[in-house]
Amino acid sequence: MTQRNKNHNGKKEERRSKHRFGIQRELRYKLLEDDRIVASGLGNTIDIGSGGVAVATECRLKPGALVELAVSWPVLLDETCPMRLIVFGRVLRSSGRMAACTIDKYEFRTQARTFQPAAAVHSDSMLQRWADGMRKDTLKAGAPSF
Repeated sequence: MTQRNKNHNGKKEERRSKHRFGIQRELRYKLLEDDRIVASGLGNTIDIGSGGVAVATECRLKPGALVELAVSWPVLLDETCPMRLIVFGRVLRSSGRMAACTIDKYEFRTQARTFQPAAAVHSDSMLQRWADGMRKDTLKAGAPSF
């Protein structure tokens, strides 16, 4: 899922303005459509940068859906506590089980000593709260000020 063009010498050149790092880590994902979580599962990161992340997942991720990724982070907090990177964004494109997602918001959290399997689909989640906040911000920005 790299965005590369061939230059006049036939060599591939990067079209992205931001560098991606080839970091392969386990992840859990949740997809939100129409204010409800429609899918969750496991996968792995392919690469990650400040603007986006490429992932391989159990199922195809639908472009346009809001996504939450919980990535097992390779660095320990205080050399003892496992961390996870929580990413909120949107699925830009997908091909088979591979997808590219934006990173619109992220946060680091502590995690259990072992990476937990995908959680059951819940009606209330961080992903839904983030999506609600995005909608409110969009309404505020579009509303006329008096």
